[in-house]
Amino acid sequence: MNTLTITWAAARVNAGKTQKETAEYMGVSPNTVVAWEKGEAEPKLSDARKLSEFYNFPLDNIRT
Repeated sequence: MNTLTITWAAARVNAGKTQKETAEYMGVSPNTVVAWEKGEAEPKLSDARKLSEFYNFPLDNIRT
């Protein structure tokens, strides 16, 4: 069975959130959000969980 996986950027867009909103919610700079979305950095597990809740998308379905 194939599992749907999407990127952090796609999860954010699907949730109707902006990079600025995400940065403010997470307490990080917009540059950090950009780095996560480009795969230049990975969020800590606790941040990844918080992001998946904010985006309302299962963490297991997000690829970095």
